Amino acid sequence: MQQFSLCFSKVKKDCFKFIKSQETKVDKFKNKERMIKSFLIPLCFWISKKANKKSPYFVGLAGGQGTGKTTISSLIKIILTKYFKLKVFRISIDDFYKTRKERISLSKRVHPMLLTRGVPGTHDINMMLNFFKKVKSKKFKRLKLPTFNKAIDDRFAKKKWYDLKKRPDVIIFEGWCVGAKSEKNTNLKKTINSMEKAKDQNQIWRNYVNLQLKSKYKNLYSQLNCLIYLKAKNFSLLQKWRLKQERKLLLNNKRNSKLKIMNREDVLSFMQTYQRITQNMFKNMPKYASIIINLNSNHQIKSAVYRG
Repeated sequence: MQQFSLCFSKVKKDCFKFIKSQETKVDKFKNKERMIKSFLIPLCFWISKKANKKSPYFVGLAGGQGTGKTTISSLIKIILTKYFKLKVFRISIDDFYKTRKERISLSKRVHPMLLTRGVPGTHDINMMLNFFKKVKSKKFKRLKLPTFNKAIDDRFAKKKWYDLKKRPDVIIFEGWCVGAKSEKNTNLKKTINSMEKAKDQNQIWRNYVNLQLKSKYKNLYSQLNCLIYLKAKNFSLLQKWRLKQERKLLLNNKRNSKLKIMNREDVLSFMQTYQRITQNMFKNMPKYASIIINLNSNHQIKSAVYRG
């Protein structure tokens, strides 16, 4: 405990500064000290013991939309860098979305619903596999990696891409479907929401997405050294949190009229594409994730269960 207190005194200022940058006038973080002291610092001690500097340690961080993956992964990075002096690189699976042009082509070739970014099959999987391979190489050379701009639903220009100059000690790879597993084909026959019923009557979209999870994504996720899962109580809570996120995006980008900010109906409709995999993760991920972080309905960490 003394170690944790010492760590907290060293990282507190930077963590609080980051949290402040994420707050809006209406949306303030509560119990931030408890979150860092009781949960994130012990988690960072756990990671630092596992990380060896010979090869990057891959941390998968998963959780439904709006669970706070970006905030938590950013705070973990601050603690590991500041206190443990580790070189940490954080990237989201979202940054590897196919370009809008590629998704238009995919939607024409396979199924119209694949125009909507999100599900496995809408990421550039070869780019991710290549990134994993290159970053493990002893002859690591500088890497440029994409960043995705959700407000325009396309990648940022290359000048805004990540520039990874040195091989990291820890890589935090976060995303809503990180570590997700495929379903049995028989489960795919039953529709779970109005979108599947109306737009995927022949199960082409469901089968395509499931096949991606079963093959290339399985290969990618098998390379993660550990998996942390942010578990919300249910899907309707995620919808509420995701709506909050969109309002924040709107507040931060009021001046730009070109942005594709979603209204309430758009968000709820968009989330139906995520629902099947998210619910499958609710059910199965606690069985195989290394660490399960349980969130209460107020969006705060309630408990952490270590299994790895």
